[in-house]
Amino acid sequence: MASIMTNASALTALQSLNSTNKNLETTQARISTGFRVAEASDNAAYWSIATTMRSDNKALGTVQDALGLGASKVDTAYTGMNKAIETVNEIKVKLVAATGATDADKAKIDTEIKALQAQAKAYAEAASFSGTNMLSVSNASGAAADVKVVSAFNRDASGSASISTIDVKVEDIKLYDGGAAPTKKGILDADRVGATGAVTGTAQSPTAGDDPAAGDTYSVASLSVAGHSDGQIGEMLMVVESALKEMNTAATNLGAAKNRIDLQKTFTQSLMDSIDRGIGQLVDADMNKESTRLQALQVQQQLGIQALSIANGNAQGILSLFR
Repeated sequence: MASIMTNASALTALQSLNSTNKNLETTQARISTGFRVAEASDNAAYWSIATTMRSDNKALGTVQDALGLGASKVDTAYTGMNKAIETVNEIKVKLVAATGATDADKAKIDTEIKALQAQAKAYAEAASFSGTNMLSVSNASGAAADVKVVSAFNRDASGSASISTIDVKVEDIKLYDGGAAPTKKGILDADRVGATGAVTGTAQSPTAGDDPAAGDTYSVASLSVAGHSDGQIGEMLMVVESALKEMNTAATNLGAAKNRIDLQKTFTQSLMDSIDRGIGQLVDADMNKESTRLQALQVQQQLGIQALSIANGNAQGILSLFR
C-alpha cells in the first residue's frame, strides 16, 4: 500500500541510521580515549575492578618508594658495621702486639687503641640516613625500637587492605647505646666478663697490673692496655673476639635484610606491571578491532543515508499517479 501519511521505509531507514550513528560514536570514543570501558556506564563491573586496582597500584608505587628508602637505611647501617668490624679487628691486632710488650710500648699501643676506639664510634654515629641510626642509639629505657620498612600492600578476598613490613631488630645490631640502665648497652660499649667475653650487667673494673680476677669486666669501647698485665690483655682479647662474633652476626642480619628488600623491590615492580596488564585486558580498547569497525560503520552510515534518501524519494513517486 502506498501512503503519504506513513513512510514505513523511511522510518526503517532512519532507525537503522540512528543505530549506526550511535555505534559510530561509541567506536570513535574508544579510539579517542583508548578505553573500551572508560566510565561506569560502559561496564559497571569492569570499571569498578579497574578503579580499585588502579588505586592499589598507586599504593604499590608508594611501597616501592618506601622500599628504596628502607634499602638506603639498611645499606648505610651495613656500611658502618663493616667499617666498625675492620676497626675492631685492628684493635685485636694491637692487643696481640701489646702482649709481652714493655710498659713504654704498651703506652704507645694504648694511644693507637684509643684512636681506633674513637674511629669506631665515629663510624657508628655517622651511619645515619634520614634521621635513622641503627648503630648508635640512645634509649631512655627498654629496648631500641625496630626499624620497620613497608614492604607490601595486600588486599584479601574480602576486600580488606593491609600493609606488611620488613623489620630490622636494632636491639640485636646496635654498637652503642647512650641510654641509662636498665637499657641494654650495644655490642661495643657493653661490659663483658674477661674470662668468657659474655655481656654482663655488673661492671667490675680490673686492678691494673694484677693477675686477672674472677668477675673482671672490660668494654671494647673503653679498654686500655696501659699498665695492665699480659693476663689482663688476654682477657681483653677474649672480649674483643666475642664482640667481633656478635658484629659479624649483626652484619649478616643487615645483609639478609638488604637482600630481602632488594628482592621485594623487584617483586613489587613486577606486580605493578602485572596489575597494569590485567587492567588493560579489562578496559583497554583493541585498536586494530576498533579501526576495522570504524571503517565498516562509516560505510554503513553512508548506505543508511542513501537508503533514507531513497525512502524519502518514494513519496515523490505518488505524485506521478495523479498526472
